[in-house]
Order: sequence, then C-alpha cells, then structure tokens
Amino acid sequence: MSTILIIDDEPGIRTVLKDVLEDEGYTVLAAEDGIRGLAELAATTVDLVFLDVWLPHMGGMDVLKRIHEQFPDLEVIMISGHANISLAVQATKMGAFDFLEKPLSLDRTMTVVRNALAIEALRRENRTLRSIFMDDRMVGDSKGMRAVRELIAQAAASDSRILIEGENGTGKELVARDIHARSARAAGPFIELNCAAIPETLIESELFGHEKGAFTNALQRRRGKVESADHGTLFLDEIADMSLITQAKVLRVLQEMRFERVGGEESLRVDVRVISATNKDIRAEIARGRFREDLFFRINVVPIHVPPLRERLEDLPVLVAYFMEKLKRPSAKEPRTISPEGMKVLCGYRWPGNIRELKNFVERVNIMTEEAVITAASVKSFLGAAVPAEGSGALSAYEGMTLGEARDNFERELIAARLRENGGNISRTADALGVYASNLHSKMKKLKLTTEK
Repeated sequence: MSTILIIDDEPGIRTVLKDVLEDEGYTVLAAEDGIRGLAELAATTVDLVFLDVWLPHMGGMDVLKRIHEQFPDLEVIMISGHANISLAVQATKMGAFDFLEKPLSLDRTMTVVRNALAIEALRRENRTLRSIFMDDRMVGDSKGMRAVRELIAQAAASDSRILIEGENGTGKELVARDIHARSARAAGPFIELNCAAIPETLIESELFGHEKGAFTNALQRRRGKVESADHGTLFLDEIADMSLITQAKVLRVLQEMRFERVGGEESLRVDVRVISATNKDIRAEIARGRFREDLFFRINVVPIHVPPLRERLEDLPVLVAYFMEKLKRPSAKEPRTISPEGMKVLCGYRWPGNIRELKNFVERVNIMTEEAVITAASVKSFLGAAVPAEGSGALSAYEGMTLGEARDNFERELIAARLRENGGNISRTADALGVYASNLHSKMKKLKLTTEK
C-alpha cells in the first residue's frame, strides 16, 4: 500500500488527516514543518505528500520547490486555510497536483488522493516499460538461451530468490530486469547494487542507509538500497565480492526482512525480493571460506546460468543484426551487415568479454568504417590484437622470448586492446577481463601501461 506524508504545523489537521488515510489502508507519516518533512522524504520512500502553504521556518511554496528539485516525480497536494485563486494558480504552476482548502472535504480529499496515486502508478509502469523496450534486451534462440527464458517464465511470478551465474558481459542484469518486469512487483522499484564497485567501508551504508552523524560526512539521514527497494526488487550484482561481515547482515535481512540504518537503533521492516548475480564459482568461494554457505542456500532457491557467447555462437548473427540496428548512425537508412567471411571470423573468436564485447565491437565498426558490408579484413582489424594470425605464423610475434616475456607481451597487448574498447575506463576494462580493478591497476603498473595507450 502507498505511503503518504503530511507536512502541516497544525496538530489537529495532522491527526484527522492521518486517521482518515489510515482507515483507507494507507501508511501515513507526519511532520510539523518543512525542514522535518524534507528530512523524512530523504529517509523514506513516499508516494504522495500533503503540504500546507503556511509553515514555520520554511514556507510551503519553498518546500514545494525543494521537493520538485529533489523528487521530481513525487505528487504534492497543497492545502491551506487561507486559500485564494492566485495562490492556487501559483502552486499549480510550480508543479502541485492539486490545491485543497481547509476545512478539508473528506470526499474531495479522497478523490484527489486516488487520482494522484493513480498518476504515480502509471508513471512507474511507464518507467518499467521504457526500461524494457529502450534498454538492451535478451536476443537469441540457442538451446542455452531457451533454457534461460524457460526458467525466467517459471520463476518470475513467484517471490523466490534467484541466483544468476555467468561470466562478465553475458547479460545477467538483463535477466534480473526481465524477471522483475514479469513479476507482480513490476510497478515497484528495481534497485541495483554492484557489490564489487563499492568500497568495503561504504557498502553497509549503501545497503542499509545511515543516520545523520553515523560517521564523518554523514550530514543527514540517507536511505539505502534495501529501503529504496521496498515493494520491489533488489538486485545484488557480484554478490560473491561482498565481505563476510556484510554477508552476515544481508543474511539477517533475508531471514527477517528487517534492518537498521548505520548508526541507527530503529528496526525497519521491508518487503523486498532479492535477485543475486555473480561471475565467480560461488561453491569454490564457499570451500575457500570466502562466502557463507548459509547465505548461499538462502539466495540460491532458483539458480539460473547464463551461457557465455562462445557457447551460443548460433546466436551471433542475430545478435550482430540487433546491435547493428540499435547502434547505426542517425543518418543511416539501413543498418550495416557483416560479410559471410567476416561472420566466419567472428565465429572463430572466443569473445572473453561476451555480449558486452560484441556490442563494443559493433559500435566501433559503425563509427570507424564506411563499409555497408563489413569485410573479413575489417572485422580482423576492428577486433584488434585479440585475433591471431592464421597458420604457424601466429606465434612469430613471440619468437626468441622466454615464457615470462611472452606472457607479459600478450597481457600488455590484451589489456591495451580492452582499454581502447572501453575508452580507458578502468572499471569496465576490469569487468571485461574478469579481474578486480585493483588487480588491473597493479598489472598495468607492472607492464608500464597507461590509459592513454
């Protein structure tokens, strides 16, 4: 059910309106001034606001402006005991959904509430549909992808926890988003946290939020990902990179659906579906003592394995066609194609970066060549150092080198190629190579590589 915030300095109005709305089944929060109201919005997911025009410390119109700056999709109903037409017009121009005069009419108030929440529901649904049709989608009809789709169809309707396993770049997030879009939670939020991208010192705050003063620079209360995902789906990407301490706290949330913000004592209840993903062999991580077995059993109710591109090469032509259409130049009437010889080269490549690498390749081709039909020579050129020469000459580049020198030379060429593909971005390059960003930094330093190369 929706959460409604009342910001009004009159205790009687807050009490009466709260009682009426709670009788209708809504969750109701209240604040006696705009400053406390804005703090409440920063800490809690709210679907609708009642806002008095005349408030102490900060006027209602100023609060309305701040709300639409910080929460542009949130509907606000203005209320006042000193209403006039010009004030109502001004509030509407500033983005208020409606303007109600005190004393409030019960029937009129509830009609406006239902209309405002209906608009909010449509807006959420529109965001969900946009994410489905505008973002990348799963493409291909190979045996492996048919199996993935069947599992999605079976699991989406339930609230079962799902563990998606697969290499970097295989499309694990697309699977998670498809599950969410097909579920009963589709109108709710889809909140993602990349556990590998957040420093250990900050991941608890990212997950659970924090109270003002909980640590240095915690200047105000902040909602975390778990709270933001209430009534929706929380996607924990690369969950195997989470520390054992954080794993224990996540396990507790899964068991009790309760948590406390960092620095807080209040126990907060949430209704969240958790989908996890990892590119690691999580059973091996358990054997090494790096991942909790009890947490694994909690998140692995429905396992889904997303195959790497090299195991579904029959999907390559349709994937290329999809990305060619999606990434063609705005001025182009028709998407480009790959020649049969060029497609043979693509099928002979192992695609360590999977779908992400293929997308980068197609984008690079569309930018860098004028060919309507991309030749095999161009394919080899734009794939770069990763495509070996044919025949025995493939090893000629390493002639006379020791094993260590040859390894360093190969790693230098491969890392340089991936850096170019990812515009010098270290995090994306590390993902494509299947290593930690810190390890990539160390390797680049050893090989005397910079992002300018």
